[in-house]
Amino acid sequence: MSITEKFHDELGDNHIATSDATPMRSDAFDRTDDEKIELIKKDVENILNTLGLDLTDDSLKGTPNRVAKMFVKEVFGGLNPAKKPSSSTFENKYKYGEMLVEKNIVIYSTCEHHLLPIIGRAHIAYISNGTVVGLSKMNRIAEYYSKRPQVQERLTIQIVNELKRVLNTEDVACIIDAKHLCVNSRGIKDIESSTVTAEFGGRFKEENVRKEFLEYIKLETKF
Repeated sequence: MSITEKFHDELGDNHIATSDATPMRSDAFDRTDDEKIELIKKDVENILNTLGLDLTDDSLKGTPNRVAKMFVKEVFGGLNPAKKPSSSTFENKYKYGEMLVEKNIVIYSTCEHHLLPIIGRAHIAYISNGTVVGLSKMNRIAEYYSKRPQVQERLTIQIVNELKRVLNTEDVACIIDAKHLCVNSRGIKDIESSTVTAEFGGRFKEENVRKEFLEYIKLETKF
C-alpha cells in the first residue's frame, strides 16, 4: 500500500470542514518531498518577486529554497503519515489507577487561515485501562498533529482521538492554551489574548474528574 493509500485509509472519506480530520486531497503524496520543495520554491520566488524584492541580494537569494524546505520538512511535516510517531504501549504492571497528566507541552503550529504561527502549551491526561504509554510519546503525538496547517479545535480533538486509539480507552483529555499570531500581530492586533480549547473523553466528562485535571494544571477556566 502506498503512502497516499495509507493516508487516505487513515482519514476516511469525510473531509468536510466540520470533520476532525485534516482536509487533504487523495493525491497529497503522489509527489516526493524533493519535488514538492522545487515547486514551492518557485511559488515563493513568485511571491517575493511580486512584492518587488530583489532576489539577487545575498540575504534573499536563498530564501525561496529555505522556505520550501521548512514547509515540507518542518512546519508542515505532520501532514505526512510516514512521520507519525509509533506509540508502543506497556502493561500497567504497577497497577497505577489514578490520573496521569503531562502538562506544559510546548506547541508550535500554523493557523490554516493565514499561515501564521500558533504558539502555546498542551496539557494531556489519561486514566489507564490496563496499558500505559511512554511519556515522551504524548509530546510526540502533540508535535505530530501540530506540524500541519491547523485550527486549534481540530488539533485538540486529534490529540485526544489518537491517544484513545493508542491506549484503548475513552478516558483521555487535552487542553490547549495558545496565542494565534493572526490575532496578535494582524487584524485586531490583540497581543494579550490567547485561545483555550478542551476535549474531554470518558470519565473526564464527570465534573469531579475534570476538576481534578484542572487543579493539576492550575488553569482556572470554566467549560
